[in-house]
Amino acid sequence: MRNHLSSLLKMAMRTERSKPRFHGFEMNKSVGQHILKNPMIVQGIVEKAGIRSTDVVIEVGPGTGNLTVKLLEKAKKVTAFELDARMVAEVTKRVQATEYARHFEVIHGDFLKQELPFFDVCVANVPYQISSPLVFKLLAHRPTFRCAVLMFQREFAMRLVAKPGDELYCRLSVNTQLLSNVSHLMKVGKNNFRPPPKVESSVVRIEPKNPPPPVNFTEWDGLVRICFNRKNKTLGAIFRTKSVIEMLEENFKTYCALNNIPLADPLPSVKDVVVRILEENGFVEQRSSKMDIDDFLRLLKLFNEAGIHFS
Repeated sequence: MRNHLSSLLKMAMRTERSKPRFHGFEMNKSVGQHILKNPMIVQGIVEKAGIRSTDVVIEVGPGTGNLTVKLLEKAKKVTAFELDARMVAEVTKRVQATEYARHFEVIHGDFLKQELPFFDVCVANVPYQISSPLVFKLLAHRPTFRCAVLMFQREFAMRLVAKPGDELYCRLSVNTQLLSNVSHLMKVGKNNFRPPPKVESSVVRIEPKNPPPPVNFTEWDGLVRICFNRKNKTLGAIFRTKSVIEMLEENFKTYCALNNIPLADPLPSVKDVVVRILEENGFVEQRSSKMDIDDFLRLLKLFNEAGIHFS
């Protein structure tokens, strides 16, 4: 019995020693804690952000402060959002030992649930779990910021910048590119982190379009959601499916009710209207995977003008 307990204890100690640690505490990989350790990459991100001495910068997930300290050397103020209380203490301790302490604020909590202050630039090493909601939280922020320099898992980053015809071109691509100009800045290998993640990373720059495009984003997203559900099928096939037609019929009734528009009796055939729009404007054989932003904007305008809505 004693030998068995001794074996279990040794096994537990080996397991504990094998857990990734940094600055004396264990990294929580389940929430994407991978500390960027390469100072050249850190410096490159700061340079690509083009920070001015008058800029207010927000940083998401400062970790132990490797990037934070470099941002403080350039910016007027840095506000960091950190979920892990241990990291809050670590980055606070690190900044307090510098001349920039009074220019730094750290907010302990979930970035996605916070009301954002005014800022000019956002810099972040983004956990995969919050990549998409973080992008659209930023793009919805007003007043519009100048740019965001963000590190994502490589595949997510390449979806952001994908163009029509690319394998990774998707709803995320068109939604992001409708609202911003996105460019790929650099690849970052997994060995630049501690502990190393399982996949490679990339840094992208996002510049919100200002003013934003004059389009109802809820309508827009409703349309592209349908189109990219089967992005390689023709629009003619997609918009003839029973589920899509039934949804558009319900949307039509809701739109008429909300706008006090009397319903004709019998109701016009939504399917006939949709098919006519596609046929008369050359969209029947089009595939979402090959369509650009202007194609989707034109299609949405044609649908809306005919009383077809997606929200």
